[in-house]
Amino acid sequence: MALIAPTITSLPCSVSKHSNNPPTFLISKFHNAVASSSSAKTANRMLSSCVYSPVSSILKKFDHKTSIEYSHKLNIKKVKNILVSNRDDPFENLEMINAIQGLGIDLYFRHEIDQTLHMIYKEPTHFYGRDLREVALCFRLLRQEGYYVQESIFENILDKKGGLEDDPKNDVKVLIELYEASELRVEGEETLDGVRDFTFNCLNELCSGRKSHQEREIMSSLAQPRHKTLRRLTSIRFMSMIKIAGQEDKEWLQSLLLVAEIDSIRLKSLIQEEMSQIFKWWRELNLEKELEKARNQPLKWYTWSMEILQDPTLTEQRLDLTKPISLVYVIDDIFDVYGEWDHKGLETLPRYMKVCFEALDMITMEISMKICKSHGWNPTDYLRKSLNWFKPYLQYNIFVSQWASLCKAFLIEAKWFHSGYLPNTEEYMKNGVVSSGVHLVMLHAYILLGEELTKEKVELIESNPGIVSSAATILRLWDDLGSAKDENQDGTDGSYVECYLNEYKGSTVDEARTHVVQKISKEWKRLNRECLNPSPFSRSFSKACLNIARTVPLMYSYDDDQRLPGLDEYLKSLM
Repeated sequence: MALIAPTITSLPCSVSKHSNNPPTFLISKFHNAVASSSSAKTANRMLSSCVYSPVSSILKKFDHKTSIEYSHKLNIKKVKNILVSNRDDPFENLEMINAIQGLGIDLYFRHEIDQTLHMIYKEPTHFYGRDLREVALCFRLLRQEGYYVQESIFENILDKKGGLEDDPKNDVKVLIELYEASELRVEGEETLDGVRDFTFNCLNELCSGRKSHQEREIMSSLAQPRHKTLRRLTSIRFMSMIKIAGQEDKEWLQSLLLVAEIDSIRLKSLIQEEMSQIFKWWRELNLEKELEKARNQPLKWYTWSMEILQDPTLTEQRLDLTKPISLVYVIDDIFDVYGEWDHKGLETLPRYMKVCFEALDMITMEISMKICKSHGWNPTDYLRKSLNWFKPYLQYNIFVSQWASLCKAFLIEAKWFHSGYLPNTEEYMKNGVVSSGVHLVMLHAYILLGEELTKEKVELIESNPGIVSSAATILRLWDDLGSAKDENQDGTDGSYVECYLNEYKGSTVDEARTHVVQKISKEWKRLNRECLNPSPFSRSFSKACLNIARTVPLMYSYDDDQRLPGLDEYLKSLM
């Protein structure tokens, strides 16, 4: 989702040592009111102005939809046949798999990709005698699919000074692939830490004085490594790089580009339809009129669910997930702006709190009934706590305790910041991980994906497992690196940076920010570990957790005007 940031050529020649460059200014954790719509008229105008991307000149020769569909299926079949024919030497498929994933069309080749990677993984001797770029590429492709490939395959490439034995300092492709592979490292992998540092430094040195397309490729990888970047962002960049480098002459690559182009058109149409439904739902909910100072950002809320659940077949799940996400934002605003959330009876609550409770109750019960109908599993069976203060507002079900925990975390923050109390960093993070809302959102995602719903599984996902808490920590820390006040809000909030500066007297803002970036890097390592096999969670849920972490930079990279130009640009590209 090259769309998010300014054009690649505008990137500086020196990139921060930490991937997915965080914003460089200190601001609060209020989210920017981007892409909001204050009225049905605005929403309809936005949707009616949508223009699809023009198809390529090759596609223009087709006269009707049937011909395009036939061509689409034919190109998919061509690529599948090549992937199958290379079974004797699965390494031959690595470049194709890399291109398929780079273009974001792996949904069409899932079986063939899984088969190829499994064949390589079960026979480690495949790694022997391969060149360094191939080994790095294979390592990355396997790890990102959950295969735990040992870092030892890289042990012999580093010399005692931290450089590479076979010095590839001027081989851009090798350095980029090694750098990209190192972004999948986990805690304790010192060899990969060394590979990452060495390749980062080399690539930074090489980013000037190169041919323009090579410089762009280097800067793109440094600023947005593929593993930590949303697939739709990398697909645009990948397609651009292919064309700049003049690689379209490969027959299989031509087929892939055509598949990607048709898929892109289909995807935009689907997203626009889903956006339209979200606008309609939000208008009918009518919370906008009742909560004048709360955020009104249906497109931003939908973007979260669109990126967390990327499978095109999951339309209903994305629409349902957007609803609790919207309430997380709205309830956060009630605490931040109004500064309260009384635990008294519903009849005594202010009007703005009543309507919020009613909306929350309706959304929760609607999702619960869908789950019961689709999976024959009633969420009410697993409620383990009696939450007396919350009882008047929601029916008992699996989501209740998580909404209660979120509200309590918001209340703690409201008390802290309205009383002027600044907690230490540990106290702040313990509460901040909960107030991020990630656990609540991923609980909904888990249920909506139709994951295994046994008592043990439900208890596991309710316990805030590492795969969720790491994503939540990444979000909270990224959020706190920036501080942007929404245009319609008057509330105050704090950040980890402020807590750090207060706890460690004499520290500078730059030191505090460096510490935060290091913590983010550490949490990415933990998240990488949680996504490796064996895992108690499915690949679809693991990828959803990865995707929420990948979406964070899109949502929190503010500019000097406290706006989100990357998100604005991305949403425009879909309209």
